[in-house]
Amino acid sequence: MRRAPLLLSIIPLAVILLLFLSTHQHDSSSTHTLWEFLPNNSKNSNSSSLKTKLLQPIIPPAQAPLPAFPEPQTTLEEQEADLGRQMERARLLRRNSSLYKQETSLSRARLSIREAGFSSDVEEDKDLVPRGPIYRNPNAFHRSYLEMEKLMKIYVYEEGEPPIFHEGPCRSIYSSEGRFIHEMEKEGNLFRTRDPNKALVFFLPFSVAEMVRYLYTEEEHDLSGIRRVVVDYVELISRKHVYWNRSLGADHFMLSCHDWGPRTSSYVPSLYSNSIRVLCNANTSEGFNPSKDVSLPEINLLTGEVRSLGGPSPSARPILAFFAGRLHGHIRYLLLKQWKNKDNDVQVYDQLPKGVSYDAMLKKSRFCLCPSGYEVASPRIVEAMYSDCVPVLISDGYVPPFNDVLNWKSFSVEIKVNDIANIKKILSSISTRQYLRLQRRVKQVQRHFVVSNGVPKRYDVFHMILHSIWLRRLNIQIQDLNQITG
Repeated sequence: MRRAPLLLSIIPLAVILLLFLSTHQHDSSSTHTLWEFLPNNSKNSNSSSLKTKLLQPIIPPAQAPLPAFPEPQTTLEEQEADLGRQMERARLLRRNSSLYKQETSLSRARLSIREAGFSSDVEEDKDLVPRGPIYRNPNAFHRSYLEMEKLMKIYVYEEGEPPIFHEGPCRSIYSSEGRFIHEMEKEGNLFRTRDPNKALVFFLPFSVAEMVRYLYTEEEHDLSGIRRVVVDYVELISRKHVYWNRSLGADHFMLSCHDWGPRTSSYVPSLYSNSIRVLCNANTSEGFNPSKDVSLPEINLLTGEVRSLGGPSPSARPILAFFAGRLHGHIRYLLLKQWKNKDNDVQVYDQLPKGVSYDAMLKKSRFCLCPSGYEVASPRIVEAMYSDCVPVLISDGYVPPFNDVLNWKSFSVEIKVNDIANIKKILSSISTRQYLRLQRRVKQVQRHFVVSNGVPKRYDVFHMILHSIWLRRLNIQIQDLNQITG
């Protein structure tokens, strides 16, 4: 890909996430590094150094003696004075640039979030004042959200034609992908700007689900069409606009709920390594990097809208744990093998009996099992929340959505794959008092996973996705050093 004539430095800022996690230091998720403002960020030293190395030019050792250069025609004092003039001109240009002003605003936002994170004062908000253990640091999250509403602007590249670009499936298991694209394309979106110079982040509006639908031939197992579209699209915007080359893609993001989202991003190395990838398939063992990538909740909207929320009280839920789903990956194989048709308390099905409602079973159960399939994400997590059922996550390497803000241990249960045989023992050991707390918190956190019918509402899933992207942009600083040579 053509390299830009810009000299750029991208500095990971280890500045914010410590605030969110100050009351949850026992949790060792790598997502926590997002909020660490402190310079001694040992937790994320590997990922930060890796990113820095990716962006530093590698200068090979000289293979021959250096050539002799002619004597300069100006004195040393004149050269120093000329360099000083260039530096001053560059400083003035930077101060007047939109990028400089954006970075200055982000610096103020970081300071504001830091102060809120250590403050006991609670700001008023007509829609929500975050409180309680479902949040890692309620005050820091609230201040960050308000700063996002003030500063976040997204430029959506206009290149590309539907259905692969600017559209996505809104009535399927990939609804998270389609609904986000739909909201970003709508007129009146307060976060979208038509002026790229005002944008903090840039959206690549392609749908991986639609690429697979229109470009992939299952009989031939040929992915070359998808590869060609992604490579050509990034090449197009990098030639037509200056913004990709300015940051090497670090302030750009793609979004995909298809299993092949990570593979699709790998066709462009800088997209994979530098850009913000918003993925349902948030698997750390497959390259998902929580410090720059975003975990997208998988939401199955067959009708395009959210069904009714809530369910009966805990006393009206006779089933301890429930799962229904076909054989789809090794974890489900282990679950079905261990529990299918084995126990009335732990009811596991590969196919529900005729006449039995899936939604009704969710509402009759205290815990809803959410095992990974071939990929780590599962729509059952959000389905459980919608039914006031405590989700039980069974996976390897999965980073749950909004993990940088939400304390998942306060409203869900995590069971390791090698403990599948102990599911009943583990869940039965949770006291009634503990369960009531878990279920109450599921009700509280539910609003952050709701797809609003009509216009998105503050703090709903659309805005929580935006906030996750905002955090990743807040965690880097882009310096355009090309002005120095201007």
